[in-house]
Amino acid sequence: MTKIRTCRGAAKRFKITGTGKIMAYGANHGHKLGKKSMAKKKLMLKKRVLHGADARNMKRLVPYLKG
Repeated sequence: MTKIRTCRGAAKRFKITGTGKIMAYGANHGHKLGKKSMAKKKLMLKKRVLHGADARNMKRLVPYLKG
């Protein structure tokens, strides 16, 4: 069986926890930050766990992802 190619862009953006969950940063933190509250901006900076279909799709993109 041949190896699966890893999507290098996804490998740089996602990390995996010790229990196998995939962590990702929050979206909407690139521009138009003046109208967003500081609390909202701080929430977007934190990593969060991907659930359901999102996590399944990421595991297909980065099959050999390490922590």
